[in-house]
Amino acid sequence: MKSISSLPINDTTNGWSGILDKWQPKAALEKDISADWLVVGSGFAGLSAARRLGEIRPNDKIVIVEAHEVGEGASGRNSGFAIDLPHNVGSSMEELEGSHRFMALARAAIDYHELQIDQHGIQCDWSQTGKYHAAVSAQGVNEVLIPFARELDALGQPYQWIERNELEKRIGTSHFAAAVHTPGCRLMNPAALVRGLAETLPENVKLYERTAVVAMDSQPQGIKVKTQSGSVFAPKMILCVNGFADRFGFFSRRLLNFAANSSLSRPLTKDERKVLDCKTSWGLTPANAFSGTTMRYTDDHRLLIRNNIYFNPAMRESQQHRDRIQRTHKKILDQRFPGIPEVDLEFTWTGYICLSENGSPGFGKVADNVYAAVCQNAVGVTKGTIGGMLAADLACKQDNELIGYMESLGQPSKVPPRPFLDVGVRSKFAWELWKARNEA
Repeated sequence: MKSISSLPINDTTNGWSGILDKWQPKAALEKDISADWLVVGSGFAGLSAARRLGEIRPNDKIVIVEAHEVGEGASGRNSGFAIDLPHNVGSSMEELEGSHRFMALARAAIDYHELQIDQHGIQCDWSQTGKYHAAVSAQGVNEVLIPFARELDALGQPYQWIERNELEKRIGTSHFAAAVHTPGCRLMNPAALVRGLAETLPENVKLYERTAVVAMDSQPQGIKVKTQSGSVFAPKMILCVNGFADRFGFFSRRLLNFAANSSLSRPLTKDERKVLDCKTSWGLTPANAFSGTTMRYTDDHRLLIRNNIYFNPAMRESQQHRDRIQRTHKKILDQRFPGIPEVDLEFTWTGYICLSENGSPGFGKVADNVYAAVCQNAVGVTKGTIGGMLAADLACKQDNELIGYMESLGQPSKVPPRPFLDVGVRSKFAWELWKARNEA
């Protein structure tokens, strides 16, 4: 039996869940049980996998085990963008075809969420306001926005090119030189969405929270996992633990774990909203994700700041670090919006991002009786959701064209062992930050 000693540690700093009513977690597993299916992880991938299994196997018993609480992991800590377009689109026919497959996958995930939100009345501030992809410098405009607009033309996708003055009218800051607005992105409170999905699971799906897997044994008849106070045996397992997959013995030396830090302000007053003069909520992604700042103005009149992405293989962070980050984020907020200097940041938190060196997901059958949907490469709302759904379809031998689309994205490439990996990643990261320093 393989021991799993490194477990998720989530604190109570997540602003998205902090602004919601207190969550009442489901009971932890405290006995030995068996099921037809085991899903490990209750983020977007795990919940969509379990829901899909519940739909296509209504007579099967499906169990989800979650190490912490719903909405407190990476899925509930992201910036709340359901992105429907690829980040980087190439100009060759092969790359454009790949982009069409990516869009089909992402939009299938968005359609799935909208169906669940409508059917179950999930309250998560879901809105289709699109998003701004913005550049600060002329370099960012020339090297990112103009090629992006050209490639959207090639893909036949709608967009608006917006110059600084018009953009300032829309988002309340003159910090950005220009932006490309695309209408297909949805915005939401991600913790609220994850909670809503967990609260409306099919009747044959049972969720256990605060139930970390501490050991796993692969047997000829299936998989047995041991938790702190019980165990689960199931003929098949779907692993949806993102950056922790290598702790289970899968994708070794193929996953790169990064951390990102976010802050959420208190709600703006009526007078502060007049200064900002935004007609609608909005979301903005930077031309360079590592050096720039992701921003949102929410339906409840809060401002979100997210940046400070860095390599963090241990997936651990201190409160002292978050205190420093909050001070940095306050400076960013004041620089972007000098007319509302009294706005305080109510929450600051750290979330973890699993990337692969080649941008491919960890998807598919990874061992006898084990399937995986991990490594979402910072697009978890859509990639995680569709990955979990398709992992369930693949495990159940369902005929679905999108499985081939997902498989066409490839598998995570291998990286050097540590400590060489750490040196290489940090050196490359420092170089990328220096090149894109004008986008900060």
